[in-house]
Amino acid sequence: MAEEVLLLGMWGSPFSRRVEMALKLKGIEYKYIEEDIANKSPSLLKYNPVHKKVPVLVHNGKPIAESQVILEYIDETWQGYPLLPKDPYQRAVARFWAKFIDDKCLLPVFKAFWVEEKEREKAAEEASEILKFLEEELKEKRFFGGESIGMVDIVANVIAFWLGVSEEASGVELLTREKFPKLCNWAHDFVSNSVIKENLPPRDKLIAYLRNRFGDATASK
Repeated sequence: MAEEVLLLGMWGSPFSRRVEMALKLKGIEYKYIEEDIANKSPSLLKYNPVHKKVPVLVHNGKPIAESQVILEYIDETWQGYPLLPKDPYQRAVARFWAKFIDDKCLLPVFKAFWVEEKEREKAAEEASEILKFLEEELKEKRFFGGESIGMVDIVANVIAFWLGVSEEASGVELLTREKFPKLCNWAHDFVSNSVIKENLPPRDKLIAYLRNRFGDATASK
């Protein structure tokens, strides 16, 4: 009997795209279901009743929610392309940085673009301080996972792609080569990977979406 793999996601969500990237890197066939977050489907409410958010992976009828949990599940369930290192210490380090990105990076970086203009300079400084930790963690590596894309890189897709789109949409510059040469090189290599590139949302559509969703809220008179 063939495995059934469903992914409930949303085109502009970096969290949904993480799961697609992992599935594609592993070579797993799946069916994608686009969700309207403003009008959540019965399936989404059924499969993720706690958070009611995308992404949700449904494997043979069993739902898994939360993108990082899904990435680990994918890595443990299917052989082939490894997302996490085999060494227990290196796995722990990867989990640490993946958690750091979601818990410590996303909100400050997001605020730097979308707070009111008078607060932007302070917000940008705070975001830069956080990004410095990632700059230092890269050391001389091509990717956070070494020479190949791993879980931390996939989790950091929001910095590699969504950050640049937010810069263009908001007019705020944050990830400059002068301040973050290693992160800039990493981001270029990451989005240039053929599998990753195929699983990024259309840039123009995402810019318009971000401006429409957040631009009005931050307009300063």
